[in-house]
Amino acid sequence: MKRVLAVVLLGFGLTAGAVMASVEDEIRARIEPVGEVCLEGEECGAAAAPTQAASSGPRSGSEVYDAVCMACHTTGAAGAPKIGDTAAWAPRIDQGMETLINHAINGFNAMPAKGGCASCPDEEIKNAVEHIVEASQ
Repeated sequence: MKRVLAVVLLGFGLTAGAVMASVEDEIRARIEPVGEVCLEGEECGAAAAPTQAASSGPRSGSEVYDAVCMACHTTGAAGAPKIGDTAAWAPRIDQGMETLINHAINGFNAMPAKGGCASCPDEEIKNAVEHIVEASQ
């Protein structure tokens, strides 16, 4: 009986040790560094030659609107005129496209410059303004 008990306890001990090793490996995997610093002039493998995604040109007005503008111009947040609201847009459209594009790029009233999309090129903002105006006439 003592031998059986000893074998069972030894089996539990080995199983517990294997489980603890597995847990420790999982912890090490979770806290390992996600990257490394590569200074100019050092050989760092793949990090030495970063790749840049090829741009397919400026996004369309509807793409920019969906990504940036719709948060406010669909809901009317902070007094933004809603897309498609002809009455709200008419006096703005009467000011001319140049003024609307200038306000969109540089900000106006509660709207931040470029609607908060600092990385958007002016051409994309222009496309978004034209999309909104077209949908609101």
